[in-house]
Amino acid sequence: MSYQTIKDIDVRGKRVIVRVDFNVPIDEKGKISDESRIVKTLPTIQYLIAKGARTILISHLGRPKGGKDPQFSLKPVSERLSKLLKKPVKFVSDCIGTVAKNGTAALKNGEVVLLENLRFYPEEEKNDPTFSKSLASLAEIYVDDAFGVAHRAHASTVGITQFLPSVAGLLLAKEIEYFDRVLKDPKRPFVAILGGAKVVDKIKVIENLMTKVDYLLIGGAMAYTFLKARGHKIGSSKFDFEGLDLTKQILEKAKQSKIQFILPLDHIVAETVTENAKTDISEIDISEGWIGVDIGPKTIERFQAVLTKAKTVIWNGPLGVFEIKAFSNGTRQIAESMAQLKGATTVIGGGETAAAVVELGLEDRMSHVSTGGGASLEYLEGRALPGIEALSSQTKEKILK
Repeated sequence: MSYQTIKDIDVRGKRVIVRVDFNVPIDEKGKISDESRIVKTLPTIQYLIAKGARTILISHLGRPKGGKDPQFSLKPVSERLSKLLKKPVKFVSDCIGTVAKNGTAALKNGEVVLLENLRFYPEEEKNDPTFSKSLASLAEIYVDDAFGVAHRAHASTVGITQFLPSVAGLLLAKEIEYFDRVLKDPKRPFVAILGGAKVVDKIKVIENLMTKVDYLLIGGAMAYTFLKARGHKIGSSKFDFEGLDLTKQILEKAKQSKIQFILPLDHIVAETVTENAKTDISEIDISEGWIGVDIGPKTIERFQAVLTKAKTVIWNGPLGVFEIKAFSNGTRQIAESMAQLKGATTVIGGGETAAAVVELGLEDRMSHVSTGGGASLEYLEGRALPGIEALSSQTKEKILK
């Protein structure tokens, strides 16, 4: 994919508007409980500061319903970002109009401002051209560093590129690099691990990966749908009724393909999905009244045996009910095995899997942990992401002029 990055252009003295993904959890007291998305954008912001750009940051936060809502204000993010950058980040209480114009007018080289939540305007998600033009009027260059919303054709990800020379930030470029490396030129053996709940949510991912991988390891609640389709007893385990027929089709395709399609051999089971529930280890068939909540020891051993040979691994979806400690062992063991691989490319596909890896303290031992849940899923499906397509459609001449 052909696109330019901030390293390909001269930003000194230029007004640069940067779409970041600062959609972070903030409590009632304005405390940010997970700042990883902010931290991962720092290299782009620090690069622009060092190069003397006048940086204008834009982002959404949450899902405000029709208009301005103080609980979705980005002001706490500006305060935290100031501390992380060790320099002032001015907060501007609007993202378009006179307030935004006045709030960015006096920017000097190396200074940074953060504008208010884009989604206070419904025009943002509608990709409204007038709203896009209003955003673009604040700057001379547009930088997209928000992989988490690259799958959304919004005003701040697609529309704005019609009005400004547009390039990728360092984080977005890194996301594209790793997903392309895995999907287009993987070193083999290539292993994909898929967990999570619904087969229908990941059917296109499974179908796309089946044409590329050597091993496909299935865990999480999704595995029980596959096991049921194979005629196994799954007790009271959660399964995707809607996806049952699709699952049978996938299993038939897997049989005809050359890939190793590996399902759990055993399970951790519980009477209820609660912290202090009675648990046991079950063989492949689960008795009535028991619920599968994690992969069992034989499955962990089988998955680990595959991983020891792997040169490329992509993982999306926890392998059990990770948020309950008693049911998190499978996810933890597989994450630790991935972290120990030498000379392999290991990519964690956003969302819950990324959160689990971060919680386990293993993020720095993976090649790449994605910041985009939905975006990474669509990338794994082989779909073109609108935010990235908008950058690749830019001509080099337009950007460099």
